[in-house]
Amino acid sequence: MAAILARAGATAAASGSLPKSTGRRRRNAVIVAAATGTGQAMPQEGALERPAWSGETPLSRLVGALIAFKPLYSLMKLASREVIIRTAEKWNIPWREMTKKVLESDVYEVFERIRDPKLVYPDYYLSPFHAYDEGNLSWLAAAEAEPATMSIAKRAIPEATSIEEASQIVRGSWLNTIEEHHQKYSGNCEINDILDIGCSVGVSTRYLAEKFPSAQAVGLDLSPYFLAVAAQKEEKLSRQNPIRWVHANGEATGLPSDSFDLVSLAYVRNKNVKS
Repeated sequence: MAAILARAGATAAASGSLPKSTGRRRRNAVIVAAATGTGQAMPQEGALERPAWSGETPLSRLVGALIAFKPLYSLMKLASREVIIRTAEKWNIPWREMTKKVLESDVYEVFERIRDPKLVYPDYYLSPFHAYDEGNLSWLAAAEAEPATMSIAKRAIPEATSIEEASQIVRGSWLNTIEEHHQKYSGNCEINDILDIGCSVGVSTRYLAEKFPSAQAVGLDLSPYFLAVAAQKEEKLSRQNPIRWVHANGEATGLPSDSFDLVSLAYVRNKNVKS
């Protein structure tokens, strides 16, 4: 995974998705637009061969027709979901146990506190995603987000001897990229305020808070379900600067411009991609 790093000032000027100016300047802030990197060249589009079932081949058209037939697609979705869960559990990820723990917790009370009832969701966010009919606006998607993230890490680093090791490698590369960029361009500036856009259930936000313990971290996401899971877990932790969670759209956060030293977007959904 390649990292795209830029000065926050330059990026904010080119994009309307970051907070608008209030006069408070963060001249050397770091903005991380993609997940991790280890010094390798950025992959070029089309460098990998497409699987046989994608594109405009007879097989791909057959797969498309099967997916379009909703009753059959529902069965395919259930079968693939079961395979994903079983695979994760073979890797010692307690998927069902973790999901049950969330769904049987007091997360619903946290949801009511954290949700912004006035927030208007973009159309793309209301469509099915990752085989969840309600997309990210569902309790099941939120409850399964962390075991799914752990499974992704293990799949990315198959040689890792444990899930913990795989996660540390994946997240460690990302954090090292941030640290290297900060030292190169903003070494004299202390990181006091961090914004994690598209924080999901807070996995990336917690890594950032642990990397920079003296900073105030803010996790922002469009799903109040994900944020409720993140906040509920954070409440059980003892942290010098507790993470603040914000229910908002990353494309228009409503937060003041130039108020963060580090802005991160990791594994954020592309609104043009359907899954």
